[in-house]
Amino acid sequence: MADPTGERVPTVIVDDAHVVYRVHGSGSPGSGTPVASFKRLVTGTKQAAVREVHAIKGVSFVAYRGEAIGLIGSNGSGKSTLLRAIAGLLPVQSGAIYAAGQPSLLGVNAALMNDLPGERNVVLGCLAMGMTPADVKAKTADIIEFSGINERGDFSSLPMRTYSSGMAARLRFSIAAAKEHDVLLIDEALATGDAKFRRRSEQRVRDLRKEAGTVFLVSHSEQSIRDTCERSIWLESGLIRGDGPTEQVLKEYEAYMRK
Repeated sequence: MADPTGERVPTVIVDDAHVVYRVHGSGSPGSGTPVASFKRLVTGTKQAAVREVHAIKGVSFVAYRGEAIGLIGSNGSGKSTLLRAIAGLLPVQSGAIYAAGQPSLLGVNAALMNDLPGERNVVLGCLAMGMTPADVKAKTADIIEFSGINERGDFSSLPMRTYSSGMAARLRFSIAAAKEHDVLLIDEALATGDAKFRRRSEQRVRDLRKEAGTVFLVSHSEQSIRDTCERSIWLESGLIRGDGPTEQVLKEYEAYMRK
């Protein structure tokens, strides 16, 4: 999307970013348990050397306002790591990541309070995103309806621990998507739920783009990427293998996976 002068507006700039994990211990079964740590303390045995995992290797790209960008790649390629780095949850070892505002990361494991009812979680989640109490009151019913958790009973009044994983994920997406975001990062959230909810959620992503936001979507569903994103970035082993129109990048990725 362009500003009134006709220029495209950058929202995320990733400049030669490197992300390195440090894994402590040998990685053998039980090596990281409290019992193993206590045994090393008593016996004076040293922990195995730190192992480094270079998860993101010099990635660079620019995302613009109004874009929906799919992140594709095989398992362990660095997609979720890149989202967490853009969200500011992981530091870059070198290079830099610049973002407009505060990017919001939505994943299927986003924290909600399991002992509280779904409706209360909606209120707390919206307040945490910076909505006013008046906005929360006005939007709560619509968020619950969008999530579909009450289609088979009044689940919004029940504790979250009674929900299926799909119901909880739908509610998380519905809360996050109720607010306009400068940058919204979605990790597999559209893979949950039935076909009707996927259509609603994909339409909501398109609406967010029209509201001048930028959306990043990680999904193993290539159809969701095709239906939602006009641009895709293909990561493999922490490197960008492709960046361009979704159909073109997906064809390259699918050919690679058939080898």
